[in-house]
Parts: sequence; structure tokens; C-alpha cells
Amino acid sequence: MTAPPGAEPASGSALLRFATIGSVDDGKSTLIGRLLHDTKQLFDDQLEAVASASKRRGAPGVDLSFVTDGRRAEREQGITIDVAYRYASTPRRKLVIADCPGHVQYTRNMATGASTADLAVAVVDATAGLRQQTRRHTCIAALLGVCHLLVAVNKMDLAGWAESAFLSVTDEVDALARRLGLDSVVMVPVSALLGDNVAEPSAHMPWYSGPTLLGALEEARAGTWAHDDRGAGARLPVQWVVRHPGGGRSYAGMVSGGTFRPGDAVAVLPGGQRSRLTSVETFDGPLDEARASLSVTVRLDDDLDVSRGDLIAPVDSPPEVVREFDATLCWFADVPAEAGRRFRLKHTTRITPAQVVAVHSRLEVETLELEPTSRLGPNDIGVVRLTVGTPLAVDAYQANRVTGSFLVIDEQTNATVAAGMVGVPVMATLPQV
Repeated sequence: MTAPPGAEPASGSALLRFATIGSVDDGKSTLIGRLLHDTKQLFDDQLEAVASASKRRGAPGVDLSFVTDGRRAEREQGITIDVAYRYASTPRRKLVIADCPGHVQYTRNMATGASTADLAVAVVDATAGLRQQTRRHTCIAALLGVCHLLVAVNKMDLAGWAESAFLSVTDEVDALARRLGLDSVVMVPVSALLGDNVAEPSAHMPWYSGPTLLGALEEARAGTWAHDDRGAGARLPVQWVVRHPGGGRSYAGMVSGGTFRPGDAVAVLPGGQRSRLTSVETFDGPLDEARASLSVTVRLDDDLDVSRGDLIAPVDSPPEVVREFDATLCWFADVPAEAGRRFRLKHTTRITPAQVVAVHSRLEVETLELEPTSRLGPNDIGVVRLTVGTPLAVDAYQANRVTGSFLVIDEQTNATVAAGMVGVPVMATLPQV
């Protein structure tokens, strides 16, 4: 696949959020360090700190992976543990970079980094090919709605700059992308260590005529994590009830999925009361419309009982109100998910008691097939049936990444034990290739 990662090119300095994913030691942190270094994003004191850390580790030169591996434990072990966020800008684009850990035991952190990404940058070692953890990361990114993939085929210097090594990885990625139903994939051969095809074209690979990694990022479509309207309609989870001096209330939250305008007929869910928007405002004043990802306050024509956790949606395209539903879980905890397990579920701004009714299946990462099972273990992805204590207004995750997602929280420890998506994995509905 060679289509650019997104339907539209970048305009101006639109903000692009992307997550680097892949297996440990394939070079994710080095690639991001190189990108920041070659685009002049690092200050002198940052470079000095990286050089000092490299010397302590006995590295022959400056190890640019330390740019993102900020914790002492990470630098001592040479691995990424937590998600490292970095920020960069070019004349064409602003970038928010989430460098995700590659180790299996830190898969939960990777899911966090990818959850708000417009684009996933998968780093693959050209000498090793597509590893299982890279497949798992790509699968999770697709489950999280990241439909645009940029693949950096790294360590081309160790592969002798051979086109055959690049094409071998391309074949593997194409097969996986078709099975996951990704919208687009761009492949770029790079050497993060030497900087080839990261910010500047490489002289070592004359057979490649595509963009550099930076060029592909500058052309990528931005804002897809919250802006994509896939037919679900506008949604406003109520985060805060604002009481005004002298009387009257407005309701604050972030819009997703579509656009609200004064005069729109809306429903307040899960109760189903109907009203009409009389105004849409920000701190700067009233708006003619509020698009997705904008935080606003709205006023209603009727004096309804609306509180935090409720959801405002168009009357003609409301989400479904449910007490029981099927969902896909990325399970993180050592204690397995199985029928009868109780926890708390956080959906948009509402928290409710919940219980696993049944575990239906587990996704086999190698084959992308759903296999019957009765429990999910650490880092498993599977389909379960859930019941909740209070009704929820939900969309399928493929229709809206905000109202279709939720977190599963342990009642005793308050630890997040799973990330959930309403509905079954999209790849389970696609034909095998």
C-alpha cells in the first residue's frame, strides 16, 4: 500500500498526534530522538544530558534514544517503560509525539499512548521482520481507531541498504493492514542511527523515491481521533453543570463526532428528555457552531434535570441507551477477566458499577481470529458481555471513539485493569486474506 496516511494533506501548522509502536529494541526511541535532533528541536542542555547518560552507559557515541527515555530506570536498562511525550514543530506542522514502550508487560502504557493518536508510526527492524509484539501493537492501534499507519523500516544500514529487505517487510505489513482494515499505509526505509530518510533523503538507497519520515508526517491528516464523523452524530458528555448568578444553568463538556448549533433539537440521555439548544458558548463568547474536539458550554430551552455523566445528542441521531452490551477489552491485569468479576466502568464522564456476564472469545494476534475462551489474561484482547448498574448512552467504537470507549477500574485498588471498546473487533468481521 502506498497511499498517503489520510485523505487530505496537511494545511498550515495543523496539530498531528502520533504514537510510535513496535517491539522492544527495534529502535522507536532512537528514531524519535533522531527526528527531534535533525529538526533542531533539542536545546544544548538536553544534548549535554543525553551525552552524559550515553557516556555512563558506555555507548560509543551519543545515544539519541535517551532523548525520550527520561526515567533513570529507563536509561539504566536501555528500554522505554512509560509513554514519553515530546513536542516538535516544523514550518508546516505541529507534532505531539507519544513514544510507547515495546515490552509486553507495558502494553497498557502503549494503549494509553495510542488512544488519542491520529496516526501510528510502527518501527520495524529490517533485519528481523514483523515481530509478534509489533503485530499486537498494530492490532491494538487499529482497535483504538487509529486507521492510518506509517511504517519506518529501521536499521537499513544493518541490512546493507538492500531493497529486498525493505520489500520483505512491506509484504508482511500489507497482509496485516488488509486484515485489520486500515485506511492507509506508508512505508519508509530508514536508519535512525545514521539519520537516513528521517528528516533528509538518503544517498544509500537510490531505489527509494518516496517521502522521508518527516515528509510523510507533514502530509498526514490531523485531528482524526476526535474530528472523524462516522455517522454517529454530535455528542456532548456533560462534565460540569455551571450555575449562573441570578439563576439559570449551562452544561460544559467536549464535543465529539459532529457539530452543535444553537436551535438544534437535542435529547438528554440516558433519561431521554428533549429540549433545544438556545446557545453554544466558550469563555470568549457565543458561537454559531461548535465542532468536534471543542470544549464548550451549552444552554437548553427547558429547565431539565441534567447532571455530570449525562450526554446531550441530536434527537434525530442519538446513541443507544444500554444496560448490557458486548465489548472488546484489552485486558492488562494479572487477575483474569472472567464471568462474575465485578468492577467499576468509566464511560465518558459517568462511572458506574459493572460486571462481566460472559467472556466469549480471545483474539489470536498471529492469525487475527477470535478463539472461544472463558477468561482473558494479561495483555489478552477479547470479546465479553458486560452489564452495568446505571444505563449508558453508547455508540459502537467504530462510529465514535469517545462515546464508544471506556475504562475498567478495579474496585479495591482503583487501578485501571482494561481499556474497552463497544462492539466486536472490526478485523473479526473482515474476510481472511
